[in-house]
Amino acid sequence: MKNIFKLTLLFLIAVSCQPNKEQADTRNEVLVLGLIHGGHRTQEEFSIDVLTELIRGIDPDVILTEIPPDRFPTAMKEFKELDSIMEPRVIRFPEYVDVIFPLTKEMNFDIIPTAGWTREMADARSKKLRAISQDSSRVDDWTAYTTANRKSDSLMNASGRRYDPYWINSDAYDEAAEVRLSTYNELFNDELGPGGWDNINEAHYSYIAKALDSLSNQNKRVLITYGAGHKGWFLRALKKREDIRLVSLQELVPRK
Repeated sequence: MKNIFKLTLLFLIAVSCQPNKEQADTRNEVLVLGLIHGGHRTQEEFSIDVLTELIRGIDPDVILTEIPPDRFPTAMKEFKELDSIMEPRVIRFPEYVDVIFPLTKEMNFDIIPTAGWTREMADARSKKLRAISQDSSRVDDWTAYTTANRKSDSLMNASGRRYDPYWINSDAYDEAAEVRLSTYNELFNDELGPGGWDNINEAHYSYIAKALDSLSNQNKRVLITYGAGHKGWFLRALKKREDIRLVSLQELVPRK
């Protein structure tokens, strides 16, 4: 009987020491939310009000934003002291000026700036693209680029849901956008230097990865807010991480 008792006791101890898989999973949930920048002020389907309600429904603990780290302190200071934002780069994004910063008054989330953008990079990129478009020896390249743009636009329009946030945040949108972006990247990435498509996404993602590393396994909900074109690139990179669980907009805020 003593041996049976000992065996039973050992079994119970062993069972109690087994990790509860649900409790042990401390990975952060990560959602990449593709946005349309100025379109939030003009497109009813994905308006400022719609975006506001989506973020309320997502209820993030942290938002990784398309704001350069060197621009964020000024924007936050202006918002806290003046209840408005005048910082030149940040004011370009209605999602921050009209939605995310104001939501800090009613919700509890941290904002982390993660954009690799610089004014010098943007100016150089614009100058180089303008020169390529006017270079008679680059007619074939420019034609391929503009043709890919038109094809992407056609695919998006054919969906009949171009400004529907649930379609914008779907694989179908990423596939349509990739027609344009892959051609742009293949033709011009190296030539555009830091402003090339792969290059700028790598710069953005280096900040995103650093933020995710600092938050690793804290069982938080992390929202990444960038222009929708970046979403496919980021998702491919994020799928390589084992310390996060990617979630979709439909999972967190089911369409009513």
